[in-house]
Amino acid sequence: MKAFPIYFFPLLLIACAPKQQDESMTIKYPQTRMDEVVDTLWGEAVPDPYRWLEDDRAEETTAWVKAQNAVTRGFLDSIPFRAAIRERYKELYNYEKVSSPYKVGEWYFIYKNDGLQNQDVIYVREGRNGDDKVFIDANKLSADGTVTMNLMGASDDNKYMAVVRNEAGSDWGQIRVMDIATGQETGDVLKWVKFSGAAWHNNGFFYSRYPEPKEGTELSGENTFHSIYYHELGTDQSADKLVYSNDNAPNMYHWCGVSEDGKYLFVYAATGTDGYECFYKDLSAEESQFVTLFSGFEYKNTVIDHIDGRFLVMTDMDAPKYRLVSIDPKSPAKENWIEIIPESEHLLEGASTGGGALFATYLENANSRIYRMKYDGSERKAIALPDQTGSAGGFSGKLEDKTLFYSFTSFTYPTSVYEYDVESGESTLFYAPKLAFDPSLYESKEVFYKSKDGTEVSLFLVHKKGLVKDGKRPTLLYGYGGFNVSLTPSFSTSNVILLEQGGVYAMANLRGGGEYGEEWHKGGMLLNKQNVFDDFISAADYLVSEGYTSKDFLAIAGGSNGGLLVGACMTQAPEKFKVAFPAVGVMDMLRYHKFTVGWGWIPEYGCADSSKVDFDNLKGYSPYHNLKDGTNYPATMITTADHDDRVVPAHSFKFAARLQAAHKGSNPVLIRIEENAGHGAGKPTDKVLDEQADKWAFMFANMDLIYK
Repeated sequence: MKAFPIYFFPLLLIACAPKQQDESMTIKYPQTRMDEVVDTLWGEAVPDPYRWLEDDRAEETTAWVKAQNAVTRGFLDSIPFRAAIRERYKELYNYEKVSSPYKVGEWYFIYKNDGLQNQDVIYVREGRNGDDKVFIDANKLSADGTVTMNLMGASDDNKYMAVVRNEAGSDWGQIRVMDIATGQETGDVLKWVKFSGAAWHNNGFFYSRYPEPKEGTELSGENTFHSIYYHELGTDQSADKLVYSNDNAPNMYHWCGVSEDGKYLFVYAATGTDGYECFYKDLSAEESQFVTLFSGFEYKNTVIDHIDGRFLVMTDMDAPKYRLVSIDPKSPAKENWIEIIPESEHLLEGASTGGGALFATYLENANSRIYRMKYDGSERKAIALPDQTGSAGGFSGKLEDKTLFYSFTSFTYPTSVYEYDVESGESTLFYAPKLAFDPSLYESKEVFYKSKDGTEVSLFLVHKKGLVKDGKRPTLLYGYGGFNVSLTPSFSTSNVILLEQGGVYAMANLRGGGEYGEEWHKGGMLLNKQNVFDDFISAADYLVSEGYTSKDFLAIAGGSNGGLLVGACMTQAPEKFKVAFPAVGVMDMLRYHKFTVGWGWIPEYGCADSSKVDFDNLKGYSPYHNLKDGTNYPATMITTADHDDRVVPAHSFKFAARLQAAHKGSNPVLIRIEENAGHGAGKPTDKVLDEQADKWAFMFANMDLIYK
């Protein structure tokens, strides 16, 4: 299937230290105006005094952001060891990073970063062992490194590459086309692109875009009428042909792909971030119409490839842990399916083809397992990975490819790239990084604990070997718990800062995620969302009961849906945590669907405007609405960015304002608002170093610890 991803020294000890500030001292927060804004939903009055902060263009909001950032910087910059943390993190981060090669005919594309470059440089080499030449260096496109460029896919004749350009972390992108041989742009520029790939066919490609938004609403206005177009090379975007849209349903996502043989176009339509419909069109017949392959939005059915006249489809229909089936497009009824890979006790995370073989990727307790087989599922053979604990990705290519590439990483195994010989089935190391720390000094393990309702939940723990469980280890508990997203082991140089100080990193596989299949996902969505928070709070209780940490040394962190997780848990059980890091979180659960693509999360969360049942559920845990006056909340650093057009910064602005007003106690509650940045993707290295140094400094200082 033609595809390309659309866009992760000596040991030092923490010592007890004098408190960073006198208990009687309080931070002087900026004055935040409160308006008498009250909504009435299902007969209930709902105050929203900080509604004015939703207008991120207003001068008053801009002034508020500057004032909040000044307070936050004043606190963080006064921490005496903050500079030392940044310097150590810079040292750890400063190593060459290399991606798996992306093969296009005889060309090989590789992302590289020499260590501290703000953005990766894309190189291309002719032949497996050719010399690397710079294809795109995004570092030259902006002074502050906030412009990114990424590959989207190559033309059928391997002459052209579609690339996407994003600025300041925004989801909005421009698709451009480059001549592979010369490295020059062709002049094709497609605007207002979001959540799209480039599916090449003949002399152009299919892509997804939105209509041009009204001026001033680009970063916060609701995005509607996502549609698929075909662009022919050398023509203006205004001449692009509309291929698929739904004028009767403006709140829909649409994306597409073309089979490797170029015969079929597959279009997917989704009401949100859960199930989706699938249609196909025979590209070999000029007047062919779209045919429905899967209707409705209850299931997730993805066409992997078209082989010998049949579609290979990965589906969760009658298989919550997924299976792979073969479907004849002439008789697609379920009773005619041929099962290739049956559902098993472990999650079938993905399937791919390459080099004439079929590859299946499983998650076994959130760890990767890869199996190779024939297209009919026979001759199944496990592929030996570097370790039993870790995450692998890759094993995809074209039919004629003789070698494939994959990456492997774990909590203590920096991301390395391997080359897989299809004929022999052997793997050889292609690239391994060299870091300024010794991973052999640390260990990771997976444990299981019981949640509030007795459900068993898995938890990964990473720490120094021989750790003394004295209840005083500074611990960061991380979670997500939503949207069928699986959290699997991966290496983080930032976490080394904590580990070197004798701390513990903990990552929980909460319900709502995808680690154990669709039933696990459904157990933490819609009216079951409280299970996610219960799972996370129970993970905190486990860490304390087992002696890893105590409430005085426990921090919680999560981003986006994970920011909602942290916000909900710190409002439900503020006494259990010392520090909280809600990042780019969905904090106003009653209005989230009114901004940009927030409507797409309704299948996951429900909608307060749709039913009283949903309203009661969402209001019951919405972080913004559940802050209580006079409560001693954990030391909190909220993080967001001014160009986040996925979870708009208004969520964090309103939550911060309400938290500062409600909080009683000496713990600081700050908001850190990044400028010229978005939801997280493409963040320049300089900003990453600053943000992580601020995080660890804030955590250690509020635990009354000194970084040494």
